[in-house]
Amino acid sequence: MSRPAVFLDRDGVLIENRSDYVRSWRHVEFLPGSIGAIQQLNVSGYVIVMVTNQSLVGRGIISLEEAMQINQQVVDEVAARGGRIDATYMCPHGPGEGCRCRKPEPGMLLQAATDLDLDLTRSYMVGDAISDVEAGRNAGSKSILVRTGRGNDQLRLAPPDLQAKLLIVPDLPAAVRHILAPEGNPA
Repeated sequence: MSRPAVFLDRDGVLIENRSDYVRSWRHVEFLPGSIGAIQQLNVSGYVIVMVTNQSLVGRGIISLEEAMQINQQVVDEVAARGGRIDATYMCPHGPGEGCRCRKPEPGMLLQAATDLDLDLTRSYMVGDAISDVEAGRNAGSKSILVRTGRGNDQLRLAPPDLQAKLLIVPDLPAAVRHILAPEGNPA
């Protein structure tokens, strides 16, 4: 039977978003409560999948290997602190390349669903950008926008009709509380 997942954007949801990009491990700073939130999800029946656009690879700022290493270090640090990220997917392409994996396209979520036997209709996408929310919706999942990272700025840019349709929470711990509320629980 297919399992539900929680898809998490990396920068702005798990770790601090940087306007000059996360270009090395020394730039990584976990957001308050993010690892604890992952730990809560780990015991809930959800598969945890990190999905991240990293256009700095396509722009030649860092190599694909460096980006993959940062992602792996995030996964390893979460594990060292008692949490678990089950899989990671990354789009290394720039915004103008028209790939199917770059959020708001649902490619990473669809690939994860195939690879991990996930039920997208019972899954959530948590992100700090409208493109994250749209990727979740485009994949048939529920979406939550956090105000951390770029979230507040994204809300100011979103038209009022879109804002009215968004589930908006302060941060990842608040998103997890919503997901794990009795009406959101996969069991």
